[in-house]
Amino acid sequence: MTQGTVIFDPYLPWAALAALALIMAVLLAFAGARGLLGAWVRALATAALLLALANPSLQEEDLSPLSDIVLVVVDDTASQRISDRAEQTETALADLTAEVEARGNTELRVVRVSDGDDNAGSLVLGRMTEALAEIPQARLAGVVVISDGQIHDLGPAPALPAPVHLLLTGRESDWDRRLELVTAPAFGILGEELQLTLRIEDAGDVPAGARGPVPLSIAIDGGTAVQVQVPTGREITIPLELEHGGTNVVQLSVPEAEGELTDRNNAAVVQINGVRDRLRVLLVSGEPHAGERTWRNLLKSDSAVDLVHFTILRPPEKQDGVPVSELSLIAFPTRELFLEKIEDFDLIIFDRYRRRGILPQIYLDNISRYVDSGGAVLVAAGPDFASANSIYRSPLADILPGAPTAQVLEEGFTPAISDLGERHPVTEGLAPPDLQEDETPWGRWFRLIEVEPVAGDVVMTGPGDRPLLILDRVGEGRVALLASDHAWLWSRGYEGGGPQLELLRRLAHWMMKEPELEEEALVATAEGQTMTITRRALEEAEGREVTVVGPDGTEIVLPLEEVTPGRWRAEFEAPEPGLYRLTDGLLETVVALGPAAPREFEETIASGDKLAPLIDGTRGGVVPLEAGSPRLRDVGEGRNAAGRGWIGLTPREAALTTDLRISPLIAAWLFLALVAALTIAAWLREGRRSVPG
Repeated sequence: MTQGTVIFDPYLPWAALAALALIMAVLLAFAGARGLLGAWVRALATAALLLALANPSLQEEDLSPLSDIVLVVVDDTASQRISDRAEQTETALADLTAEVEARGNTELRVVRVSDGDDNAGSLVLGRMTEALAEIPQARLAGVVVISDGQIHDLGPAPALPAPVHLLLTGRESDWDRRLELVTAPAFGILGEELQLTLRIEDAGDVPAGARGPVPLSIAIDGGTAVQVQVPTGREITIPLELEHGGTNVVQLSVPEAEGELTDRNNAAVVQINGVRDRLRVLLVSGEPHAGERTWRNLLKSDSAVDLVHFTILRPPEKQDGVPVSELSLIAFPTRELFLEKIEDFDLIIFDRYRRRGILPQIYLDNISRYVDSGGAVLVAAGPDFASANSIYRSPLADILPGAPTAQVLEEGFTPAISDLGERHPVTEGLAPPDLQEDETPWGRWFRLIEVEPVAGDVVMTGPGDRPLLILDRVGEGRVALLASDHAWLWSRGYEGGGPQLELLRRLAHWMMKEPELEEEALVATAEGQTMTITRRALEEAEGREVTVVGPDGTEIVLPLEEVTPGRWRAEFEAPEPGLYRLTDGLLETVVALGPAAPREFEETIASGDKLAPLIDGTRGGVVPLEAGSPRLRDVGEGRNAAGRGWIGLTPREAALTTDLRISPLIAAWLFLALVAALTIAAWLREGRRSVPG
């Protein structure tokens, strides 16, 4: 196809030509005013001269027609896999492809949109803009989006020369129920009530049988769920009390109702960090000694510790005649501490305490019950533990993990970590790595109370592998026995000292049941979509593995690799966000990757409202695919491009220039002859008669 166009390529600038035309027009006007007979001929000569200087040319183009382009944006995100939307999408795409192929001179370009990273949702407009940047606007006949309309990157609508249409998946009868977590605290104080605010929202064509209160399940760390009946359609507040320190994974869920689109948004997960308001410690020192101040300084240095400390300086049998009014000591409130308020303490420490008749048997028996019901007792033994007045020879024997042999070793020794202690979180990694054979990790102690372990785990040893530190679980509580009163030497830096502060800190946290110091634990942490699974155990074993259950119920078995003594680890790249359950057959835990209900499932009812500004601005239309795929029609630019059962495309008739030729419209010599002839004609005309006077 050839197309011709007249163009001008002036010999002088247009400004110069305009000035010349103005001068000549003034002169011609003067001549006409004077009645010059050849003025009109001079005007023709002037016009011919100006036209010659403008240099008119004929531009001929050989054009190759280009096809129109129809862009189809297919939403392949998670919400498009609900119900039969994927089938609707593929059927509509196949029908649209067939229609475009039947038109001729029309090209179909298809781009697909997957789930956005970091739970970004459906980024349809961004993907459409990228695709449009690669298409010449002169060839764009229309844009068709196949989606449920739930778009998450809305912004200013781009200016397009062609209509935009939405082929809407889903059905008019669709309905869905969603659990939305409105507010949740980042941390909670153990033993105090906290509140979660949530809302259960029904959307779409909700059947009458599904309306009304629904059962809400609440579970912490995958434990036994508690169910309560809650209403729908309004915010409700749920009281909650955390069970332990550290991360608490709280899962809230409602059961899937018959006929709803999906249950992926029927749950919410929140991770709340449990913290202790104050650690209440009762320290009872049986007598003054060098290590007593070490215990006191250690506990008082922590602002989160409320310490009650009693040192028995004046036993009942002491009679020295000092008047009571001159003593600065107070009476030991035994009944108040060990009967009435014992449950107020998180930890009781007996530091070189021996039976002196101050604590009656009923009080000691109450301490045993306190431990059995969840309390914690630490015994730092001195020579008194091996004597006839040892607290072992009391009801406390039922909870103590070691029995004294009545032997006290007074010799220097370096505390050592036992083989079991290398695996126990309280003592693992305490010893410095890469020691030489002739080096000792810590300074020496000089006293050990020999005990026979009757329960628990020996994690530290003294001379001859005798037990030094024994840890045990008793009922719901915990007990620790330190068979020496020389730990204070480490705090004084004797012979280089040792990790006394870290040891006692870990010991106290283990007795407070802190999750990071549990010797048997299954822990999962998440960073993005990568899950790190750690299994801690005291027993050696090979072939450990863990089963990961995904949000959709898919199970994957992962082998665990031992990385350090007592720790096995594996990494897992999760395919999608949501709540994952893990079990190794003995322990279970849960971990949330992103939200339990991803952004794709926040709004699941198909709607064209979000894309309406873009569609209306291009005079496009929204066509529900439930009624079938639409037909294609040609429409003029700027006209209504959608109707019942059809959508319109704007033919662009674009072409590619394959050859370009420019030739003078009139030869230069012909212009010169024309100007000369007109000039002579004007002279002859003016010479016949003189100007009237």
